[in-house]
Amino acid sequence: MRCPISKKSGSALAAWLRGLDAAGLERVLAARPDAVSAPEPRSVGELADRLQRPASVALALPRLALPCLQVAEAVAALTGVSRDGLAGLLDATHGDRAHGLDAVLGTLADRALVWPDGNGLLHMAAPLRNAWDAPLGLDAPLARLLAGLNSDELGRMLAKLDVKPAANRKEMRLTALIDHHSDPARVAALVAKAPGATRKLLERRAHEVPEQPGFIMFGAPRTDSQPGEQWAVERGLLIRDQHRYGPARMPAEVALTLRGSDWHAPFTPVQPGVRSVPATVSGVEREAAAALMAFAAHAVSVLGVCAAAPPARLKAGGVGARELARIGKAARCDEILVRLVLETASAAGLLARDGDRVAATASYDNWAEQEPAAQLAVLLRAWWALPLSPGGSRDEDGKALPALAGAAPCGGCVQARHGLLAAASQLPAGEGAANSADLGVLLVWLRPLVDELPQDTTPFATLIREAELLGALALGAVSPIGAALLADDAEALTDACRRLLPAASGTARFGSDLTAVVAGTPSARILALLDSVADRETAGAASVWRFSPGSVRRALDAGLTPAGLTADLAAIAVEPLPQPLSYLIHDTARSHGRMRVVSAACVIHGEEPALLAELAAHRKLTQLGLRLLAPTVLISRTPLDKTLTALRSAGYAPVAEKPDGTVRIERAQHHRAASPVPSPRLPGGRSRTQRTDARTANAGAPVDLRALATRLRDAPQDIPEPDPWDGRPYDSDTEEIMAGYARNLSFTDVRQLADAVNDGRTITIEYVATSGNATVRTLSKLELDAPYLRAWCHLRDDERVFTISRIHGVMPA
Repeated sequence: MRCPISKKSGSALAAWLRGLDAAGLERVLAARPDAVSAPEPRSVGELADRLQRPASVALALPRLALPCLQVAEAVAALTGVSRDGLAGLLDATHGDRAHGLDAVLGTLADRALVWPDGNGLLHMAAPLRNAWDAPLGLDAPLARLLAGLNSDELGRMLAKLDVKPAANRKEMRLTALIDHHSDPARVAALVAKAPGATRKLLERRAHEVPEQPGFIMFGAPRTDSQPGEQWAVERGLLIRDQHRYGPARMPAEVALTLRGSDWHAPFTPVQPGVRSVPATVSGVEREAAAALMAFAAHAVSVLGVCAAAPPARLKAGGVGARELARIGKAARCDEILVRLVLETASAAGLLARDGDRVAATASYDNWAEQEPAAQLAVLLRAWWALPLSPGGSRDEDGKALPALAGAAPCGGCVQARHGLLAAASQLPAGEGAANSADLGVLLVWLRPLVDELPQDTTPFATLIREAELLGALALGAVSPIGAALLADDAEALTDACRRLLPAASGTARFGSDLTAVVAGTPSARILALLDSVADRETAGAASVWRFSPGSVRRALDAGLTPAGLTADLAAIAVEPLPQPLSYLIHDTARSHGRMRVVSAACVIHGEEPALLAELAAHRKLTQLGLRLLAPTVLISRTPLDKTLTALRSAGYAPVAEKPDGTVRIERAQHHRAASPVPSPRLPGGRSRTQRTDARTANAGAPVDLRALATRLRDAPQDIPEPDPWDGRPYDSDTEEIMAGYARNLSFTDVRQLADAVNDGRTITIEYVATSGNATVRTLSKLELDAPYLRAWCHLRDDERVFTISRIHGVMPA
């Protein structure tokens, strides 16, 4: 499905842009930033062409509110409508609705989507017109439906209507028929004289959504006429395909007349109300601070678990439900928190794919040593720009979705996030939403094109939950964190985190019940110490660890001495260490190392003959194949590590010994990813690090829109359009759209696949399903519905939908 740029629409847009003053042109540039990205446009004509590109229009659509889309759909349904005609259709001829219509038309004009010409008629960007298959449930206008008829067929229709054209040429006959059917009074009079069956048919069809033509099986029986249809077809009230495939179609002009003067297109210029309750600044800050403190502790816990034991990736990509459950259990937090931390950390470069696992990077080590405020600022900035919904855990069928699956970028997810905080910011100062679900309803009005998650029972419930967990929303109002994100101010965000979050806690309280409690976010030093000597039970606003003989033995195995361990714990204790903890450490230390294991395959030796005799006779250790060689020496047929595990499971505390007789220190090995985090991909498959040519050297520099608007007004208008950023011109709009999603295809494969879509050719692809199975499919009748490709699959002999990002190869059929 190719959506070519209309040259007529493009020239009309260029003419309108040239008529704007510098301030008006600056508003257009500000509303469509993608059109001014490096390299900057060098003429108004070039700017108009950029604004008309399907990819550019697609970026602008998710930012439109419901009334903007309603007005745009009405303009798409009508041909050459004026502002007054549009107002009549929308029932916005006076009062607040009229003012709302003017405001919406101004918004659409500022985005160069709908604009007026010198004759007062409204024009629309061609790609936007193609956004609806049947705008307002109307079929194509009469001129388009009659284009395939010959002059004789038009003449027979005019004869039935008793209308004489100015001349017996096709153009004049077509004009006469269009003029007749464009007059509601004459169409109404004609329908009034129709037979009863025809009137019923026309009235029903006027309110039905027209059927879209599907696959045609040549040789199949033609569609039979409905009762009364022939009378309407003979007079042009219904237009039948010349081959009579599919039902007869009703022109838009006829349908609007039959719907009656009291029918109006939907138009909702007033946003839905949100019931509010008082929410003081101090209350919002306290709630946000509590959420931030809990999330900071969970983030440290989740990433610590991933750093110690990198999660395995599924064959199809991503971290599966089993690994997510393992991480959540170890970090003591819910699945949504695990997903949120993993996705934001990956986007921030703290995690990266490393073979069949997802491992921490070197950046994680630097991040772990920072204060909680700095740590959170990194994750918040990543969440704000994340092109997906990290909390999405279920698909339409209720099946679990993996995290870090590398889904195609979703601009609508970013717009939903921004729209949610923008909706909450509209509430009066000192008030918050009584029910946060109301913000989801308001977001549906502000961003109606943004997809909701299948798992949500109320609009955008998962997104609202994410914002609350991160402290961006608190008590139904925008917190200082949310305000800094809305302003896109990194410095203000860091300051807000520092003000709301206390510094990392450097002390702990030890209880006689063998627990340690750290209020707030523990420092990296405390975290490492307590994780090495105790088992974490809870994390959040306060973290709790519990000591046991096994956890203390783990610290002694890592090389700590009883005295050193006691001194380290005393150094962070608010009060003296309780006696039960001191006794536990020393009792465990006394039994620790009473026997040593060396590899011979292996050998166990000790200084107590009775203890080794006990081991040799122990029933649970018979699988080790122990044999007493001497009163103080045992030999095992089991390797050293398995022997150590079996002895410890039986309640003993052996230590491993090196071949030279020294004790082997057992420290946890930290795995780090060797590969850097891939840069986010831009539309067209380009990464941010690839834009290094001379034309884009200053791409990151802010654009002076006022100066650019002045240059465009003064520039000559015959400058050719530059190539895309990567230096390769796209052959078609389909290729440009597809390149943004086909991350596994080369430039040549993208072009070959786009040509197959545009030309209707059969193509063969290599496709990897979500299950990880790779198949080779031959496809025909391709239709692009980004990020998906709909086609007839010869393997399944049925229509199938393919995800473009999962196509790994393209070849001729």
